[in-house]
Amino acid sequence: MNPSEASRRCTDVLDAISNAVITERETLRTILSGVLAKGNVLLEDVPGTGKTLTAQSMATALGLSFSRIQFTPDLLPSDVTGTEVFDEQSREFEFNRGPLFANVVLADEINRASPKTQAALLEAMEEEQVTVNGETHQLPQPFVVIATQNPVEDGQGTFPLPEAQKDRFLVKTSLGYPDEKGELELLERRDARHDRAPSAQRQLDPTELQQIQSLVERIEFDRDVKSYVVDIARGTREDPRTQVGVSPRGTQRLFETARTRALLEGRDFVVPDDVKAVVRPVVAHRLVLTADARVDAVGRDDIVEDVLSEVSVPTVKRAK
Repeated sequence: MNPSEASRRCTDVLDAISNAVITERETLRTILSGVLAKGNVLLEDVPGTGKTLTAQSMATALGLSFSRIQFTPDLLPSDVTGTEVFDEQSREFEFNRGPLFANVVLADEINRASPKTQAALLEAMEEEQVTVNGETHQLPQPFVVIATQNPVEDGQGTFPLPEAQKDRFLVKTSLGYPDEKGELELLERRDARHDRAPSAQRQLDPTELQQIQSLVERIEFDRDVKSYVVDIARGTREDPRTQVGVSPRGTQRLFETARTRALLEGRDFVVPDDVKAVVRPVVAHRLVLTADARVDAVGRDDIVEDVLSEVSVPTVKRAK
């Protein structure tokens, strides 16, 4: 499979998801970029915008198994990872896998779970394995967590994600409200409830997805464009409005996601526009603002935009 063919297959995936979910295509491209880069995705949006449907449709279109975990304050880590149960017949303990053992795991309303349960995801998200009673269990491959949270409920009954866990998410994005045409389409679908609702159809299988993920690793990255990525990361650290800028992990994630964007465009090399296309969903949620910046209601996206405007853009000497 070459980048051109991979791009066509990914376009089929996006078309299939768009058939079920009414949202901007760019948002779906961002989510798919996260999956292709072997990362995890955080969706922050108000209720009723289609976060769960998007995760389900993504799993279906990619031919992956799907599991949904509803996070609540009383959810225990073992409810997520699984437990060991004593088998009376074999007289041995057997591991009963939890809902985390799926290719695509929807961690719904993750900020409603206790910090202890949130932490149970860390090993899974970073190492793609879980450890129960000293025994390590590998998670299915490919593996991706798509977590959701409601931004308007950062109060009683919620536990905001710590910065260390936010950094584990490759991209953070939101579906947003549909435009007028999209919302009218929702009503048309509701009115035709006797008809079968549109749904995503399978376009890939796990092996094909892993082939595309491997192809991403071979996308060329010019040294000048690498320097562009580094300059952006360093710019976030030097901005006086940030207490903590992008970590070295975040720099690597920006590098990885830019390659997936190049692949989606059918190219075997990265251009600065690929970096620009993914920098906000990859970088913004990793920034920790100063107290003064929070008081002044400075947005993380605003800082990223300012950094982009200050960093010189290199010229890639290859035809697009």
